[in-house]
Amino acid sequence: MRPPATPVRPAGAILTIDLAALRANYRLLRERLGGAECGAVVKANAYGLGVEHVAPALRREGCRTFFVAHLSEGVRLREVLGPDPTIYVLNGLHPGAEAECAELGLLPVLNSDRQVAAWRHLASTLGRCLPAALQVDSGMARLGMSRPEIEALSRDPSLLDGIEVRLAMSHLARADEPGEPANAAQLKAFEALSALLPKARRALANSSGIFLGGSYHFDLARPGAALYGINPQPGRDNPMRPVVRIQARVIQTRIVEPGEGIGYGHRMVAPHRMKAATISLGYADGWHRCADSAAWFDSVRLPFAGRVSMDSIVLDASAAPHLEAGDLVEMIGGDQSLDDVARQAGTIGYEVLTSLGTRFQRIFLDD
Repeated sequence: MRPPATPVRPAGAILTIDLAALRANYRLLRERLGGAECGAVVKANAYGLGVEHVAPALRREGCRTFFVAHLSEGVRLREVLGPDPTIYVLNGLHPGAEAECAELGLLPVLNSDRQVAAWRHLASTLGRCLPAALQVDSGMARLGMSRPEIEALSRDPSLLDGIEVRLAMSHLARADEPGEPANAAQLKAFEALSALLPKARRALANSSGIFLGGSYHFDLARPGAALYGINPQPGRDNPMRPVVRIQARVIQTRIVEPGEGIGYGHRMVAPHRMKAATISLGYADGWHRCADSAAWFDSVRLPFAGRVSMDSIVLDASAAPHLEAGDLVEMIGGDQSLDDVARQAGTIGYEVLTSLGTRFQRIFLDD
């Protein structure tokens, strides 16, 4: 995964997004699902990578069902993909947003009896049936209809008048921990609750849930993180191809003498004569201030020296005597994965990706 030798425009840092790797990840997940459909979660601007590039690439690979979190994301995705793909809005709808959702052919994921009632009312007003998904809370206590709400729908089918239930779904809380009994408990609860609903396709597995086995696959899976190269099996080898590469440009190099302080608060004091290199990347670009990380140059590790600033980071470049201003160092890539960076920041790859700022020069690669 190699960006062009000469950037299209000057930038402090380069974010390269490998759409061919993204599509390969989609194919791998689809193959693991056997006969179940593989959808794609492209919320949060396709995890920060650019939905206007990511979603069409997935569509070219055969994806026909997409998930976003908010109605505004669904509006944008419909503009990008046109009228054909199915687009679900995971967080449901705020009061008053129902008409716009229906007009654009978006499908709300109804998470409460209030949302069901509002969608039913719109269907009655329009005089036509409206499609939707129903989410049940199988044990995460985040989104989804409770058992009493589901039982009420079962007792009184008229509560769903005018609603075509296309999908019954839930979400796993601990799918990235395959030995955790909570997964089997949620599977059992989902099977029981979904059986009380009108017959429809079912979906439970997220990225990590796909790797729990066929009993979790049902009719449709909705991977997100794994598509973008995040390891769906923490603690095991990552089966996904890396999608993201970040390089930062060196602004300046200097020699720092023993005892000199470096950066804000002089968090680091030079223990010996050292070469320092300042790169054009900081927390305004989404690089977490708490990350005790490093950059790489020609496969040589250059640790951070002092605190991450808003627009810059100082590196201990003593091991790279030939590094000069204008050179690029690698922040995420072959020597340091996205998951490595997340661990160094005490977070997860999801947060690293969705924190990436707007100042990068973005390069999209594809076959």
